Amino acid sequence: MEHRISILFFVKKKKSKDANIAPVYMRITVNGARIEQTTNRMVELTKWSADAGRSKGNTLEAKSFNSFLGTLKNKVYACERELIQDGKEITFETFRNKWMGIEERSRMLIEIFQQHNDQLRELVGTEYSKGTLENFVRTSQHIKKFLRWKFDTEDINIKKLNYEFITDFEFWLKTQRKCEHNSAIKYISNFKKIINLCIRRGWLPRDPFLGYKMTRREVERGFLTEQEIQTIAAKNFLSDRLNNVRDIFLFSCLTGLAYVDVQKLKRSEIALGIDGEKWIFTKRQKTETASRIPLLPLAAELLEKYKGHPQCKQGDKLLPVPSNQKMNAYLKEIADVCCINKNLTFHLARHTFATTVTLSNGVPIETVSKMLGHKNLKTTQHYAKILDSKVSEDMKLLRERYKLEKTANDNFKSTQ
Repeated sequence: MEHRISILFFVKKKKSKDANIAPVYMRITVNGARIEQTTNRMVELTKWSADAGRSKGNTLEAKSFNSFLGTLKNKVYACERELIQDGKEITFETFRNKWMGIEERSRMLIEIFQQHNDQLRELVGTEYSKGTLENFVRTSQHIKKFLRWKFDTEDINIKKLNYEFITDFEFWLKTQRKCEHNSAIKYISNFKKIINLCIRRGWLPRDPFLGYKMTRREVERGFLTEQEIQTIAAKNFLSDRLNNVRDIFLFSCLTGLAYVDVQKLKRSEIALGIDGEKWIFTKRQKTETASRIPLLPLAAELLEKYKGHPQCKQGDKLLPVPSNQKMNAYLKEIADVCCINKNLTFHLARHTFATTVTLSNGVPIETVSKMLGHKNLKTTQHYAKILDSKVSEDMKLLRERYKLEKTANDNFKSTQ
C-alpha cells in the first residue's frame, strides 16, 4: 500500500522567553497525520531560514547545526526502511510506534472477535438483529474449537493467519462439525468480516483471504403448490392451537412476511394504499428496508378474524403469534394431518408467496422483489422459482402465435 512521509524543521517562537532565540521542532507527517517533537536545540531567529528549514550561512556552527538536523532526517528514513524490511504496512500508527520505541501489542483473534461481538450486542434492536449476533457468537465458538483441535491453543495472533488457516478451518467445519457447504461458507464469511475490520485498522499488513473464493451452492428452495395451500386452508383442525398456527402461516403465504415481521406487525401498519385498498406498510427487521404489500382478500379476512383476540388487544398486534420454535413444531403436525410430504417451516410461506402466489400468477419479479423488501433483484431470484405450469402457459401463447402466423402465410400463398 502506498504511503507518504514528509519532514519539516521549524521554530516555535512562543516557546521561548528570549525574543531573539527559539527552539527548533521537527514535524514528521505520515499519510496526513503529524508527529511533532523538539530537537532540543535553540537557534537565533536571524540565523534561521524558514523556507529551507535549516540554519543560514556556511560557518562551522551553521554546518554543525544543519548536520545534526540531517542526522534526524536520516533516522526517519531509517525507521521507514526497517518497517518495509519487516514486511509491515506503513501507517501512522505503525510508524509512530516504531519511532517512539513503543513495542507493538499482539492482536489476538478471539479477543478481537469478543470485542466485536460485545459492541454488536449493544446495537441489537437498533442496527442489528438478535440473529446476526447469534451468528457471530457461533462463528467465534467454532474458531475457538478449531484452534484447540489444530493448534492446541485458546487464541492466536492475527499476524499468523494465512490462506492455509482458512482452508483448514473450512475442512474442520465440514468434517468435524458436519456443516453443509453453505453453512461453512456462512461462518467463514463472518470470519472474513472480522479480518476486514483488522485490515481497515492497520493491524494486518496483508489479507489472509487473498486467493480464497467463497462460493455458495445453489439450493432448491421449497414451496407449496396451489393445491397444497388450499388443502391446508380447507382443513378444520380439532385443536385451536393448530387452527391459529395454520391461519398465521397462510397470512405469511399471502403477504410474504418473514416470521419476525409477522410477529411485530401492528394495527398502525395497516392503511389505505394508492388504490384505496388496505395495504401493509412495514419495515423488514432483517434489512430495515420498507415493504409495502397490498392485502389479498383472504389475508384481510384473517386479520379481521383475530381482531378481538385477547393477545392482539393486549399487545397491539394483528395476530397472536407464538414463538418461532413452537410455530415450526406445530407446522410439522399440520403437514402430517394434511398428508403434505414437505418440510413445512414458517419460512416456507415466504417462498410460497414469491413462487406460487405471485410469480406464477403473472406478477412481475420486480414487483415481487419490492413487496418482499429485498434490496436487489438477485436476492428475489433465489426465492422466486418459475413453475412448470407458468412456463407451459407462456409457451402455449407462443405456439398459438406461430400457428396464427403459419395460417396467415398459408392463406396468402393460396391466393397467389
